[in-house]
This record gives sequence, C-alpha cells and structure tokens, in this order.
Amino acid sequence: MARHRKVSDFLGLQRSTVGMLCMVILVGMGERMAERFLPIYLMALGGGALSIGFLSGLDNLLSALYSFPGGYLSDRLGTKRALLLFNIVAMCGFLIVILIPVWQAVLVGAVFFLSWTAISLPATMSLVANVLPVSKRTMGVSMHSLVRRVPMALGPIVGGLCIGVWGERDGVRLAFVAAFMMSGVAAVLQQVLIETAPTGEQFLMPEKNPLRLLRKMDRSLKRLLISDILIRFCEQIPYAFVVVWCMKTIVAPVTAFQFGVLTSIEMATAVLVYVPVAHFADKSTKKPFIVTTFIFFTLFPLVLLFCQSFRWLVLAFILRGLKEFGEPTRKALIMDLAPEAQKAGMFGLYYLMRDAIVSVAAFGGAFLWQTGPATNFLTAFLCGVAGTAGFALWGKMPHDMAPNEGSSH
Repeated sequence: MARHRKVSDFLGLQRSTVGMLCMVILVGMGERMAERFLPIYLMALGGGALSIGFLSGLDNLLSALYSFPGGYLSDRLGTKRALLLFNIVAMCGFLIVILIPVWQAVLVGAVFFLSWTAISLPATMSLVANVLPVSKRTMGVSMHSLVRRVPMALGPIVGGLCIGVWGERDGVRLAFVAAFMMSGVAAVLQQVLIETAPTGEQFLMPEKNPLRLLRKMDRSLKRLLISDILIRFCEQIPYAFVVVWCMKTIVAPVTAFQFGVLTSIEMATAVLVYVPVAHFADKSTKKPFIVTTFIFFTLFPLVLLFCQSFRWLVLAFILRGLKEFGEPTRKALIMDLAPEAQKAGMFGLYYLMRDAIVSVAAFGGAFLWQTGPATNFLTAFLCGVAGTAGFALWGKMPHDMAPNEGSSH
C-alpha cells in the first residue's frame, strides 16, 4: 500500500485526476477510431480536397471559438458539471454522422464532436492545477497527455481494421457508433469519480470579457503565444493531408491499417518520453524542453516530403512522436503564468487567440496542396523555423523576468 501510494504521489494521481483520465481514454478511443480517417471518409462520400481543407480549418477555428467559453464555463459551473455538458455536445455530433451519411452532414456533426478536446481542455488543466501542487503540475499535465495518447495509438488501428473489413464508408460509421457508446460510459464515470468542488468554490464569477482578461496576460506568456502560433502553422498547414500523402500520393502508398500502425508508432514514441521529461522539467527551467519540442515540430514536414514508403514513414512518425517532448511542459507553463483565480479562463483565452489565427493556416493548406505537396510541406517548415528561432531568442520563463515585467499593463 505504501509503495502504491508513493507511485501515485510521484505520478500526481488522485481520485479526481483518475476520473479525468478515464474520461480521456474512453472519449479519446471513440474519437480516434473515426476522426483520424475523416479525410478519407469525406472523399468516399464525394467530398474533394477543399472539403478536407475546410474540415481542417473548421477544427482549428472551433478549437479557437470553443476554448474561451470552455474555460469560462469551467470556472463558472465547476469542472464536474462542465465536463458532463461537453460530453453531451460531442455525443450529439457523433449521432449526426451516424444517422446522415453525406459529407455535408459530417461537417455539421464536426461542429459538435471536434469541440470536445478544445472545450474540455481548459477544464482538465484547471482540475490539474487545483488538485496538485505547483511542483507536480507538469507531471499531472504529462499524465493527461500520456493517457490521451493511448487511444490516439490504439484508435486508428481499430479504425483501420473497421475500414479494412467494412469499407471506407460503413467502417467509419461503425467507428462513430463505438465513439457514441464510449462517450456515454465516460460521462457516467467522470460523474462518479471526479469530486465536487467545495461549496463557495464551485460557482465563481469569472471574467466574461476576453479583452479584460487579455490585460492580465503577462509578457512572457505573450511571447510564448506568438511562437506557438507559428509552430501551429507548421503543424496545421499539412495536418489534414498527411493521411492523403501516405495513402494516396507517395510512390508506395500504405493501407489504412498501416497508417494506423504509423499513428501508433507516433503515440508510443510520445508516451515513452512523457514521464521522464515531466520529472526533470518540474525540477528545472522549462525553456529547453519547449525549444526542443518546437524543433521536432519544424522537422516533421520536411522529413515527410522525402518519405515514399512505409519503411521511411516509420522514421518520420517517430520524429512526429518526439514533437510531444515538451508539450505538457508548455501547458504547465501556461498554468504557472495564469492568474490563480482565473486559470481555466486564461488557458481558454490563450487557445482562443492561438487557434483563431492558426485556422487560417489550415484553410490555406488546401490551396497549397493543390499547388503541390512540396509547396505545402516546405511552407510549413519555414513557419516552424520562424517560431522556434523566435522563442529560443526572446522566450522568457517566470524566474527570468524582472519584478516589474510580470504583467503587460
């Protein structure tokens, strides 16, 4: 029992965080069985390259638009009630795709289910910040990221098998049926395991005006935001077309199952680095870990351009997995720099600003792809170079700032 307690304390595991992790596994597994193959599903239903680009841009735009309301509702309703609401919204989206098999309906359903990660992330990060001490926040965020990668690794394999057995249309629809059922189970478990906030703390009056909250964002967080935007340009310009490149474009295209294996390799790589990186990041400055992450983001589209077979794609997806090296560290840094009483709101505001701008890059990726895959991948690489260099030169940690530099107003 003592050893079990020691391991739980080291990993930042408490009843509420365990409930949150169960939710992440179940909703994530259902989501990833189907969502990763949406570009292929859209093509099977008659959608073209522009519909894929629209889906990618919609994902980023909704992530932006839902992030701040997600943070506000988490601060206002409490994590437990907010997460239940967010699960119900995602289930509505899954149901639309299941019942109406046309590509336009997929985009409508996506308005609901693509929102789950974005709208629930401020709530989960706030939960971690509230129940864990500062010295364990990176570990807590890392456990969330690690567990989140389990369904990201297994989901595409199961989804790929569904496509292999039932075809691109029926296979994806059946995956959405599974997603709907698992989301329902997750909603029950999170209500049982996540503890209700004490009276007086559950119903807060958070800041409704994002412009007022922006005044409380300190300069070091703004520097991180600018670099992060450029890095997300690097990721999102080619994101929706990675599966098209691997399954349709290269000299030796891979099958849906092989693409699922590649995704699993990416996630397994990420899982292997999460815990050791979190342990050392909690004990030292976070900047080197974040810079290293930005470098891996930058290299992936360049390397992918030269991969023309499954064997070489394995190496590219290992590199893609390493881009998660310091992602939990970056999220923990946002929480460290956010005001104590408004952490979920500030986290949501950060993502609102970032993803609203990045959504333009995702839409633009479709037009770059029509010009040529090389144009798409090289443009993404150059954005990554700019973002990495900017943070390496001008990014600051809390202990680097002068006493009067903590606020921008």
